[in-house]
Amino acid sequence: MKFRINPLASDILISIYVVVSLFVRFNYESHANVSATLSLVIGICFAVLLYALIKLEILNPNWFGLFNRKKS
Repeated sequence: MKFRINPLASDILISIYVVVSLFVRFNYESHANVSATLSLVIGICFAVLLYALIKLEILNPNWFGLFNRKKS
């Protein structure tokens, strides 16, 4: 049995994750004088972590109902 989070909770967690990761990046980069390359690497690492959780089906985003999936 896989650990799965329902779609609404996944949407909320993804939204919180994106806002917190952007805050951390902007805050860290402004204080540490980070180069553009390192900024891109940090952003890609945050995105890959989120992508992996979605592909492993731990997070099941519904995108707040914006895209209706047709069930067959």
